[in-house]
Amino acid sequence: MTGGSRGIGYMIASGLVDAGARVLVSSRKPDAVEAAANELARRGDCRAVVADVATGEGRHALSDAVQQYAGGALDVLVNNAGATWGAPIDEFPEHGWDKVLDTNVKGVFQLTVALLPALRAAATSADPARVINIGSTAGLVVPELDNYSYSASKAAVHMLTRHLARHLAAEAVTVNAVAPGWFETPMSRHLLDDPEHRARLLEQIPLARTGEPGDIAGIVQFLASRAGSYLTGTVIPLDGGVSGCS
Repeated sequence: MTGGSRGIGYMIASGLVDAGARVLVSSRKPDAVEAAANELARRGDCRAVVADVATGEGRHALSDAVQQYAGGALDVLVNNAGATWGAPIDEFPEHGWDKVLDTNVKGVFQLTVALLPALRAAATSADPARVINIGSTAGLVVPELDNYSYSASKAAVHMLTRHLARHLAAEAVTVNAVAPGWFETPMSRHLLDDPEHRARLLEQIPLARTGEPGDIAGIVQFLASRAGSYLTGTVIPLDGGVSGCS
């Protein structure tokens, strides 16, 4: 579970722990990931790994942790770690592309490849190994925000999901994506904490609310469960109807 120390990642990790999974959560911030893992360990089996998935060193650290913690067999990989950047179009910096694409796209692909031996070790035709990528509604519907590299990266995650699914299906590894809309997270707090912005955002959501922890945890539990074993190459919008009803 990458990027599992806060926000949507923590919501997902919490749901997996509550469902009885043995969970490894990673983050590039040592204090944050240790605190998150310690909190979740009160309810189940959860351990922390300090790793930045945008770097080769971070991906190796996660591979080593899977080997040590799970004996080299991995049932579910959740690629959630992400970065964003916002700036007016005329001022958008090149490093705002590098940082976001290295984490959101390159990191997802390279980590999945690094963990393929562990996924293959766990996979059977009756119970495939699962890769679950966290995309975004911003990769489905043109956002109003000036987050050009973020929206492009999430659209890339959706296509990468389908591409990987096509190639890994024969090896009993499914690959699906969830595309969340607005959730109460540190990334969205600067907008949702502003009453005017919040009201405008809620007006655009057909179900008239933001996502809750159980919404994202539940869809990932489904994809990781027997009920989700015959699904691959899908991108599931989880946005209160924003993409489906527009």
